[in-house]
Amino acid sequence: MSKNIDQYLHKEMNTQAGIEHVDHRTKIVATVGPACDTYDKLLDLVRSGVNVFRLNFSHGSHEDKAQIIEHIRNINKTEPYNISILADLQGPKLRVGEIANNALDIKPGDILTLTNEKCVGTMEKIYVSYPNLAGDVVLGNTIMIDDGKIEVKVVGIEKNGDVKVEVTLGGILSSKKGLNLPDTKISLPALTEKDLIDLEFIIEQQCDWVALSFVRSVRDIVILRSKLTEKKSKTKIIAKIEKPEALLNIRDIILESDAIMIARGDLGVEIPIEQVPLVQKELIRKCLHRAKPVIVATQMMESMIDRVKPNRSEITDVANAVLEGADAVMLSGETAAGNHPSLVVQTMRKIIREIEKKEYRYDRSADLKPQPHSPSYHSDAICYNACKIAEDVEAHALIGMTQSGYTAFMLSSYRPSSPLFIFTKERSLVNQLSLSWGVRAFYYAEEESFDDMVIDQINILKERGFVQEGDVVVNTGSTPVHLHLPTNMIKLTKV
Repeated sequence: MSKNIDQYLHKEMNTQAGIEHVDHRTKIVATVGPACDTYDKLLDLVRSGVNVFRLNFSHGSHEDKAQIIEHIRNINKTEPYNISILADLQGPKLRVGEIANNALDIKPGDILTLTNEKCVGTMEKIYVSYPNLAGDVVLGNTIMIDDGKIEVKVVGIEKNGDVKVEVTLGGILSSKKGLNLPDTKISLPALTEKDLIDLEFIIEQQCDWVALSFVRSVRDIVILRSKLTEKKSKTKIIAKIEKPEALLNIRDIILESDAIMIARGDLGVEIPIEQVPLVQKELIRKCLHRAKPVIVATQMMESMIDRVKPNRSEITDVANAVLEGADAVMLSGETAAGNHPSLVVQTMRKIIREIEKKEYRYDRSADLKPQPHSPSYHSDAICYNACKIAEDVEAHALIGMTQSGYTAFMLSSYRPSSPLFIFTKERSLVNQLSLSWGVRAFYYAEEESFDDMVIDQINILKERGFVQEGDVVVNTGSTPVHLHLPTNMIKLTKV
């Protein structure tokens, strides 16, 4: 056994809180905002079940974000958790400007003028943060405002860049509400000037994940990847799926990205809303096949912003995401601005735990098998059969080793019945893997013989209370160890 094993036991040994925190395999992502941005409130959310904190760069300053990141890092240093940090870029989000008295009552049949000239919005003119609106829209295009609550149709395009629209679905328009153009291919880049500034900060802060908003093609991901590579950043990329163009290019987007977020808010405005459930189900299936983590996001428990109990439909929504095989479910306004941040996390965790009971566990056998066209087919087959063996022998732990994260993502994608533990010498991966279904990651840098490493890892889990004498453990790894080959070994051990 490694002489240096004590260094791997420094913060989690026999810590009951750490053990309790792995009782839900579908991970919980919580958005940080004014309702939970102090150290104590963040720690309370973590103890309630949060695995990943999302920082929304549509709001707040870099100074505020830096303070929150420091709080999360301190939690990771002093508590038995490896909480991941997800930085969510705003992207080319279109909005109206300030509205007079913050309320404009518009009715069907009203004719409005959308302009690029900054002004306070009235029935005469409304400012829109989209410099090329007149160049991209055509007569008859539909424009949605405030998540589709208000709908207008383009009836005129002026030479000065103004766009005349007729209201087809009215309502109260307030300041800074978002615009969606489901009929229009917008010409704005996926990375705006603001995003590039935010990205510099995100790279500097070494955030674990960066989410790219309004992805339309694989080129958007390639551009972001090149900027991360240029800075030698280890931050991984999440592609947010919220545009119809992304669905047309989804295969390439999934392959190029490190993870996917199904951003149902804008997606439900950009495509017919009745299509969202099947799109969600299909995206989860495609991500599982490619071993890419997938997050289901938006309005999962929105009623709990004000209330202490969710709607029954929200309970079912969270449950269905778990049953469909999502890696993570996400909370937005519920934790960022809600009245009961910890309670909503605890409630979501209870739903997840109930659905994940063995008799309702996601069944991988129907469609989750090694893909023959995969360039790592042999390694994938090892991972798949390790999960199968672990299930057959009712193993108390399934252990994997990884340097790139691929083995962890692959083992996770087969949704093993045994608790899944991943060891890696890449410190950045320890927190990044907190997004993946069922994964509990540990830093481990020894490179002795495969057998010695297996003994080390079992002893680390034993010391921390995850396994005990008499338990059966299944290990995966590669040999010869020093060559760092793809996973090529399975070993079964009795503790």
